[in-house]
Amino acid sequence: MVSGLFAAPPAQIDAKKTINALTEHYGERAGKRATAWFKIINEAPQLDELARLEKVNRFFNLFKFVDDKALWGESNYWASPMEFIGVNAGDCEDFSIAKYFTLLQVGIPEDKLRITMVKAKTVNQYHMVLAYYETPGAVPLVLDNLDPIIKPASMRNDLIPVYSFNGKQLWLNKEKGRGVLAGSSSRLEKWNDLKLRLGIDRLRQPKQKMEQ
Repeated sequence: MVSGLFAAPPAQIDAKKTINALTEHYGERAGKRATAWFKIINEAPQLDELARLEKVNRFFNLFKFVDDKALWGESNYWASPMEFIGVNAGDCEDFSIAKYFTLLQVGIPEDKLRITMVKAKTVNQYHMVLAYYETPGAVPLVLDNLDPIIKPASMRNDLIPVYSFNGKQLWLNKEKGRGVLAGSSSRLEKWNDLKLRLGIDRLRQPKQKMEQ
């Protein structure tokens, strides 16, 4: 298992092993995507934090949006970053989770990141984004697959925050700030399941064959 995705500070991930595993499981193009991902991992730490956000957000927003039911055969599957990179597709949770773990890898502190469940008015359904807080009291920046431009939450009136979490804590959001602390993120069953599947030793094959 490549446990570095969930370590703090992040451990070094074995690039060759990971690229080979994704190529074997999902095909040659998956290996090329993994190679591009590692290029970001290596280059982004030299940039300022905003540039790191933009680089990671831009990379993952090139992936395809596919509903969990069609892709994985179940209604709410949180894919690991390696699965997301492997199949080149996922839903909003997968975009947000992959961005979160990648930003940890390039040196963004965990305390500045929140995976956030929102109600998206434009599509009238629940949606997941990643929020970045430059300082504890700052209005967060929103990384979203629906809107490719990173914007402050104050400019995203189309999103109503519900709850947010990172590797440590869970918050109930009643405004566009950090929200009210509601305990450990281990309360989230899907998050616990995801943590068990981080790495390359539990890669799942999608139900729907994607164009790689």
